Amino acid sequence: MNDTFIAVLRRHLTYLAVGTPLDPDAALKSLGLDSMRAVDLVFDLEDELGVVLPDEAMNAATFATARDLWGAVSAAGASVGMRL
Repeated sequence: MNDTFIAVLRRHLTYLAVGTPLDPDAALKSLGLDSMRAVDLVFDLEDELGVVLPDEAMNAATFATARDLWGAVSAAGASVGMRL
């Protein structure tokens, strides 16, 4: 996971206190990511990282943990030859 990804993600995790490390395997839902925030998060990630998440990535498994979401973002970046 890169710093930009983590910074963008943290902005959408209302229950993750400032300065608290982000556990890559923590449930994002328990950190405050609901469906409305997930939509905003996708737009922010696409804008900040220059990737487009495919429709098939829009599912609960993708947004389960930071590690899962990073995997989808990385795959989207790799599909267009980006280095994340």
